Amino acid sequence: MCKHLQVSTSGYYEWCSRSPSQRSINERIMTERIRQIHAMSDYTYGRARVQAELRDMGLCVNHKRIERLMQLASLQGVSRRRGYVITTQRDRQAKAAPDLVKRQFTATDINQLWVADMTYVPTWVGFLYLAVVVDVYSRKVVGWAFGERMTSDLVIAALNMALHTRRPGSVIHHSDQGSQYTSLAFGKRCEEMGVKPSMGTVGDAYDNAMAESFFASLECELINRRSWKTKAEARLAIFTWIEAWYNPLRRHSGLGQRSPNKFERSLSIEKLNTNIIEAEDLVQEGQSVQ
Repeated sequence: MCKHLQVSTSGYYEWCSRSPSQRSINERIMTERIRQIHAMSDYTYGRARVQAELRDMGLCVNHKRIERLMQLASLQGVSRRRGYVITTQRDRQAKAAPDLVKRQFTATDINQLWVADMTYVPTWVGFLYLAVVVDVYSRKVVGWAFGERMTSDLVIAALNMALHTRRPGSVIHHSDQGSQYTSLAFGKRCEEMGVKPSMGTVGDAYDNAMAESFFASLECELINRRSWKTKAEARLAIFTWIEAWYNPLRRHSGLGQRSPNKFERSLSIEKLNTNIIEAEDLVQEGQSVQ
C-alpha cells in the first residue's frame, strides 16, 4: 500500500501513531452532543432545533458546522409534509358560525383564540379518532379527547378539557364546518360557557391552517413512524407525545425555538415584572405628591 501511495513505510507508521488533533477531538465531542439531542427528540430534530438546544447548554455553534456534523453522522430531522386529509363531514341543514378569524391566526395573549380539529389514527384493529384544541398564542394543546367515532361528544370533550384547564374569560373557538362543530349540542355548550364559535369555509385547509399544522407535526413525528396493535397503545403514545413532549419540550420556530410551556412561563414572568414596575411607579408618584 505504501508503494502504491508513494510514501515511505516509516512515514506511514508515524502517521498512524499520531495522536488526534484538538480540532478532531472537539468535532467528535460536538458530534456526540448533537447525536444525543437528536435521540432525545426521538430522531425528529433538524439543524435549527439542535442549534437551539446547544444554545441552551451555553454552546454557540454555527449553523453550518451543525449541518456538516449532522450530515457526516447521517442525522436528519423529519420533514413535515401533510397531504390534505378530509375528515370534515358537513351537515348542510345546520347553520355554521361566522368566520371571525379570516385566516388571521394571531393573538396578543393566551385564551384569546383557540383552533380545533379532528383526525384519525390507524391501528391494527381500526381507526381511533382524536380531537384537539390549540391555543394560538402559545401553540399549546389545551384540550384533547379520543373516541371510537367522530361525534359531537368527541369535540365537546376536547372543549371541556380546554375550559377546565384554562378557565378563559371570553375566547374564540375556530374550527371547520364539520357536523360535529355545527351540531346543536356543541353550539349549546359554547353558549353556556361564553365561547364564541368561529368556522372557516368547507374543504379549505388554509381556513384552519394552525390546527392542520399541529396534525402535520403529530403525523410526521409520531403516527407515520409507528404502528399500534391496539387503540389503547395508540392512546398512550399520543397522550405521551402531547403531554410529555409537545407541550413541555418540543421547540417551535414561531415561539423563538421555545416550547409552549416555556413560552407561557416566560409570558407570566414578563407580566409579573410589568406589574412590579407599575406598582413601583405608583409608589414613587405617591411619594412625589407628599
